[in-house]
Amino acid sequence: MITANYAAGGAPRLRILSDEQCRELTLASLECLERIGVEVGNAEARELLAAAGATLDGTRVRIPAHVIRDAIASTPPAFTVWGRGEQPMRVTNDRVHYGPGLTSTYFIDPETGERRPSRRGDPALTARVADALTNIDYVMGLGLIGDVDAELASVYEFAEMLANTGKPIIAWAHRASNLVAMARMAAAVAGSEEALRQRPIFALFATYPSPLRHTDEDLGNAIWAARHGVPVVYLGGPTVGIESPFSSASALVLHQAAALSGLAVIQLARRGAPAAIGGLPSPMDLRTARPSYGSPESVLHSAACAELARYLGVPFMGTAGASESKLIDAQAGLESMMQTLMAALSGASLVHDAGFLDCADIGSLSMLILTDEIIGMVKRLMRGIEVNRGTIMLDLIEKVGPGRHFLDEPESAALSRREVWMPTVLDRNQHALWEQAGAKDTAQRVNEKLRKILAKHQPPALTATQSAAIESILADAHAHAVVEAYATAAQA
Repeated sequence: MITANYAAGGAPRLRILSDEQCRELTLASLECLERIGVEVGNAEARELLAAAGATLDGTRVRIPAHVIRDAIASTPPAFTVWGRGEQPMRVTNDRVHYGPGLTSTYFIDPETGERRPSRRGDPALTARVADALTNIDYVMGLGLIGDVDAELASVYEFAEMLANTGKPIIAWAHRASNLVAMARMAAAVAGSEEALRQRPIFALFATYPSPLRHTDEDLGNAIWAARHGVPVVYLGGPTVGIESPFSSASALVLHQAAALSGLAVIQLARRGAPAAIGGLPSPMDLRTARPSYGSPESVLHSAACAELARYLGVPFMGTAGASESKLIDAQAGLESMMQTLMAALSGASLVHDAGFLDCADIGSLSMLILTDEIIGMVKRLMRGIEVNRGTIMLDLIEKVGPGRHFLDEPESAALSRREVWMPTVLDRNQHALWEQAGAKDTAQRVNEKLRKILAKHQPPALTATQSAAIESILADAHAHAVVEAYATAAQA
């Protein structure tokens, strides 16, 4: 007898940690916060924690377990980022979304192929390419603009992304005034502040330094975002061996303790604020002392962090698509595939850094396209195998009979596009056809696709009114930064 619509276990899943290990690591994180505490650079955050029952010793804050447990309980298990297009992104565990990284110092010029400092226009290119890629779910800037006032880099980056994609955006802010300007731009596009609050088209990406520290600016940004309905992604390290002992378990405890203490501040600022935690405890490379993004340990740790977040019921941002290679080559493909597959198997809510090379120091649109191809393969794997009467197709098998083919059977052919993933840059032709097509390697085919996207893809256009509003807000932000700079100089 065939049971109809039997789908249990249809999607592959991976476990790094057992529930008991998750429990032990979480208890250790809670003990760490209560016994050792965290450095909190933001005065308002310290006040919020103290009012909730934490103990202050200067900027050192020791947080009792009940404050953290209450923050976990009040964090929504899911939230939505809408974007300007028609495909909102539902952020929740086991629904994996991929996007680029941000704030890399260098950028691979898509015209010349040279490595150069990131500059104005690069986030626009990134947004347009990401908008065209079917497996990229949201947009980040992939480069830290170096040819504008550093205080306003995130604002210019956001303006460029907003104009060049309909997908959801995850953006960073140097300070709260940047975030105010970005929210004004988003409200101008959404229609009003209330419309933006109801359907946020961007989320804030904030980070914490390790070990066990929170900066004034990052917490200030997170507090502002929480109170104004902007979802917050709060993410950090440590670098294993430098900012934690050379022990995976200790790195996971330090990551979780810092992330949960930041989450507590966000929830104390506004209970029920949409938020996700994140982390990539990368090991120190034993030869260079740099964080090793391409290492198997980074992949292992990111998957374990995702499991800890799922254990607590909190959305999580992981990392994939970031290679230590300096160009599109076998190393880049190998490392990106390992990261992308493991991120999917771990069920991370958000996965960022697609398109990074050289330890997140280079943003590459070619790497973004290669990773999009890899994500497509992984998404097909994650769909698993559907088993029911309709997919077993015994009636069709009986009709065709032994020794005959199914090529001319419409019932079978109708499933081909869904069942068989087709590449856009990988090559499956026989050698003779490959030679006739120019004997191109993967990097050449990737760059051809990049040039085609840049030449032809048009993202959803802003109206003239929306564009004018963004330019006016940029001018206001620039004028505000000039006034602040004069005031600071006068005080000095």
